[in-house]
Amino acid sequence: MDVHVPAVITRTLMTRDVDVLTAQADRTERLDDPALLDHAGELGRVLFTRDDDFLAEATLRQRDGIPFAGVIYAHQLRVTIGQCVQDLEIISKCCDPGDLANRVEHLPLR
Repeated sequence: MDVHVPAVITRTLMTRDVDVLTAQADRTERLDDPALLDHAGELGRVLFTRDDDFLAEATLRQRDGIPFAGVIYAHQLRVTIGQCVQDLEIISKCCDPGDLANRVEHLPLR
């Protein structure tokens, strides 16, 4: 989870046994977007964000063939917290991190 994710999303996912790591807990909240995306890849974790800048970074990497662990994006105003929780839980339980490598998934899933 990057720093733009409301804590209620993280807390709710944790109560549902979803393995979540926030930038704050990992002490990477001050990293710029490219470095945070690189760090997520080093950890083998897909990055969830509500920050449009990550879309630009992921698109650049896709275009240039630069690998990344994957990005899941939900617009801050168009996707509710409940939708985020529900869809992230589904993704976490149905996908392996490798399934999302070099991809950008947009929420909501439906």
